[in-house]
Amino acid sequence: MKTKQIQQTMTHLRLNKYLSECGIASRRKAEELIVQGRIQINGKTVTDLSVRVDPNNDMVRFDGDIIKTARKVYFLLNKPKGVITSTKDEKNRKTVVDLIATHEAIFPIGRLDFNTTGTLLLTNDGDFANLLMHPRNKIPREYSVILDRELSEEDKFKLLKGIYIENRKSKFNTISFPKKNNFKSVSVTTEEGRNHFVKNIFSALGYTVKSLHRERYGDFNASRMKFGEYIQLREKDIHKFISMIK
Repeated sequence: MKTKQIQQTMTHLRLNKYLSECGIASRRKAEELIVQGRIQINGKTVTDLSVRVDPNNDMVRFDGDIIKTARKVYFLLNKPKGVITSTKDEKNRKTVVDLIATHEAIFPIGRLDFNTTGTLLLTNDGDFANLLMHPRNKIPREYSVILDRELSEEDKFKLLKGIYIENRKSKFNTISFPKKNNFKSVSVTTEEGRNHFVKNIFSALGYTVKSLHRERYGDFNASRMKFGEYIQLREKDIHKFISMIK
């Protein structure tokens, strides 16, 4: 490789990484935006995922708006019911981003359903979002679940051993009953991050989830805060968490 090419490789970022560093989306979601033709570089729409950006010289736009790298921010929210886990909603419903006062363009890490409550992280740090969501890091999520009927011992065993949903073996890491003699109220932990995972795995055995609350995501727990309340996390706490994973 020639010297000029080496220098370009060191100073130019892949477009999806640059978008994540600007707080537009995680790298995976940024790739979707590129393919959809929503990104322009120096006035030209790009759909090639291999394109690289020179942050110092290239002008990058997202939906026509100029973007640039931003300071990294991290928020912990106790998500209330009736709020969309997204940056915007086509029906103009309130989103989790609307609940947080910040000048930075943040996005939620993962999803919680419209009426699912609990711990949700939001950031403009795409690398941190990828770290949390990537399956290889096995970040545990803990949920409080209320079912339409009591969970049997037989089904509890099946859910811990693993069943197939969406052609993939799926299971909970732990299952417990926090309320004595109440087998409709269940606490579960899983490392799965698929959409609707908790509801789908119970549904596969004929149960309906009546209420779902995420207690924690990794070491982050917002359950002691009021619904809709949030705090800004310190960078040193984020870095400490990252160092434990790596």
